Amino acid sequence: MPEGFLSSEEYDEQAHKLYNDGDYDGALEMLKEGLSLYPNAVELYVGLGYARLAREEYAWARHAFERAVVLDPGHEDALVGLGETLLRFGERDEALRRFNEVAEMGFDDDIELMLTMGRALYRAAMYGECRDIFAKAAAGRPDSAEAAASLGYALHRLGDDVGAGRQIRRALRLDADLYEARVYLGHLLYDRGDWEGALRELERVPPQEHWDPLAVWRLMELKRTLWHMDSGDARLSPWETRLRDLEDLDDPIDRLLADVEARMGAADPATYFDPSQLELFERAREGEDGIDRVIRTADGHLLRGDWHEIVRQMRDQAGFMHESVSEYMRRMAERWHEQAGVEIPFTDPETFLRSAVDQGLIRLELEE
Repeated sequence: MPEGFLSSEEYDEQAHKLYNDGDYDGALEMLKEGLSLYPNAVELYVGLGYARLAREEYAWARHAFERAVVLDPGHEDALVGLGETLLRFGERDEALRRFNEVAEMGFDDDIELMLTMGRALYRAAMYGECRDIFAKAAAGRPDSAEAAASLGYALHRLGDDVGAGRQIRRALRLDADLYEARVYLGHLLYDRGDWEGALRELERVPPQEHWDPLAVWRLMELKRTLWHMDSGDARLSPWETRLRDLEDLDDPIDRLLADVEARMGAADPATYFDPSQLELFERAREGEDGIDRVIRTADGHLLRGDWHEIVRQMRDQAGFMHESVSEYMRRMAERWHEQAGVEIPFTDPETFLRSAVDQGLIRLELEE
């Protein structure tokens, strides 16, 4: 090998640094250059898979992980990466088989691998399976705040609010600066009607560490209600500034892609569209009849428009502009199930809203 070339390990290290810095394009180029010199380097294929995953290039990620597994069938990171990618295609049984392989190889005490597998299952809405992994991780590493918090999130999704609160509080005792967990606890308390407790937890997160617009909005509303503050009060200024900052982070391209996905009515989480071919997917919303309705939400707001427009307004008003309409309906259906024990279908906006009206969660004021 001529002098001046990096070793495969050096290519991997440099790509890893670029990846950690968020430069996924740079990491990808570094890995491709390394593989042109070392075509059988397993670690480079694993890194390539994760770089592709970060860029949401799932088919290419799958190819990279599969190549790594061919070269080394027992490579734990390759198996976990492949399992995570398979979940993106809805191949749940095969993904679980890959994860089980890793556990059976003795890596069930590797906290980072366990958390990676659990989070992948959580994103795929496989809450029972991820609960089991997080529980094993938390038991094996009782000093891990991340494991305890992750177990709490899974328990909450499964409807165990008491267990969820216990685990999240345990996580915060282990790491008081685990702000994501504190915000989650604030939402739990808010949904339970413990306004003082919710405000206490949300306020303990510095404004610059808040990344959830809904949490900031709720914090300000609680201050106005409990502390009798008026709009424009100087004590609200840091939070108002942070909320504006978060809203400015909203990417109009992401909004466009989310809206196109919602217009397609893609209820299957395993369905993915190529953003470079948007013109193939743009079409009129099914079921749109041009009739305006007026819905009154639980907090008294009146929303007017067709079914899709009303759900979009609900989403934006709640501060979830980063979600597609489909994702918002699914999350709200899960929340209403947890709070009221009712099942709300979320296949399309009309069914979603009419079911919510029937259950008394919102009110249909006018149908013109």
